Amino acid sequence: MSEQMAGFLHWTLTFDATGDALGDLPEILVRELEGAALTDLIVFSHGWNNSTAKAQELYKSFFEELRKVMTQRAALTPAGVKVGTVGVIWPSMRWPDEAAPARVGGAASLAESPSDEALVKDLLDAYDAPEQQQAIGELAVLLKERPRDMQALARFQHLMETLVAQPDPASALEDNGEVALLTDQPEVVFRRLAAAAPSPRRQGGAGVGDVFHSLWNGAKEALRQTTYWEMKNRAGVVGQRGLGPVITRIHSAHPTLRVHLVGHSFGARLVSFALSGLPTEFAGAGSPVKSLMLLQGAFSHFAFAEKLPFDRDRAGALAGMSSRVDGPIMVSHSLLDTAVGKLYPLSSIAGRSDAAGLDEALYRWGAMGHDGAQAVPADNLRLGPVGQAYPFGAGRFVNLDGNRIITKGGPPSGAHSDIVHPEIAWALMAGARLTTAA
Repeated sequence: MSEQMAGFLHWTLTFDATGDALGDLPEILVRELEGAALTDLIVFSHGWNNSTAKAQELYKSFFEELRKVMTQRAALTPAGVKVGTVGVIWPSMRWPDEAAPARVGGAASLAESPSDEALVKDLLDAYDAPEQQQAIGELAVLLKERPRDMQALARFQHLMETLVAQPDPASALEDNGEVALLTDQPEVVFRRLAAAAPSPRRQGGAGVGDVFHSLWNGAKEALRQTTYWEMKNRAGVVGQRGLGPVITRIHSAHPTLRVHLVGHSFGARLVSFALSGLPTEFAGAGSPVKSLMLLQGAFSHFAFAEKLPFDRDRAGALAGMSSRVDGPIMVSHSLLDTAVGKLYPLSSIAGRSDAAGLDEALYRWGAMGHDGAQAVPADNLRLGPVGQAYPFGAGRFVNLDGNRIITKGGPPSGAHSDIVHPEIAWALMAGARLTTAA
């Protein structure tokens, strides 16, 4: 059923990990749109927020900011425009020791520091298969006890594999580097990850220089990366098999309704892969998707490339999908977002030992939210103040430099969740043509 959120008529769409919608929510949405008389529908997907309540809090904050800017610029709103919103809920998670999303006008709240055992057990809410629940219990014990034993570390790596489903059908060469976490030697993987892992409290009296102390720190970070990998896989599945078909149903029932997709973090991957779940005839002006906004996207910056720079015979998983957006594809990025600038590529290069090629490896495994869409024709612009004009075009990428705006947040994710700003709301309005000033 619809509700009011920030003055917008708002619906919630909930999907399971396989992309199936829960209940009859899509049918309700399609039916209620009939009497809503909307011109535009903004569909927003969260990233790795760990509960429905956290996701709803993000949507409320973001849409309140959007409403504020729309009210300030009401005189420039095209006549007859009426906007509705949808919040997508899908099974994701955020580790409790990471900073919570920033609130409007303030920094992200600092995360608590639960024990390693408690951190691992928190994963139980995101994995419901019996074998996964059993593996999580054993992982928690191993990380708590930290045996000085290489076989125990190998066992830890083996258990991590239980938490990763088969890669989704949309996976591609540019976006599956995390396999090194499970296939390379555990000592190599954990040693590399330990160098970049947050420094935890000492456990079991281990000294800072103790090799096993360092390796278990790396094992903890490897587990974090493994869960990110699975959340990224889920995002692609939910987008392609879940959201894409719902958009098709909406367009079939309401062919004049303009749809705008917004995604944060792995949610940016979700809404992008929704394009691959649309019929092939949804191209150019025939597509209901009139804009796509990727906020600090946690997926490969080569996803839309027609040719991969490191393999010219291969294309990105979403090559050609930009044609299914009859409007701009806006990609925010910030160097202060360490989740996508450091943690995202970390798992992909964890098994590599060529330190001299680190910069090249970081580019090879880079994410959208770090430097924008790569290997595609794109305009590179600074995320500007409310009122700034943007040269947006249909199916064209615009990389929005947010280094002056997307700045707040603590370790390990940095400014990854600092996305509620008037400048971002205005860019969305401009890209969606909700203002005549753009």
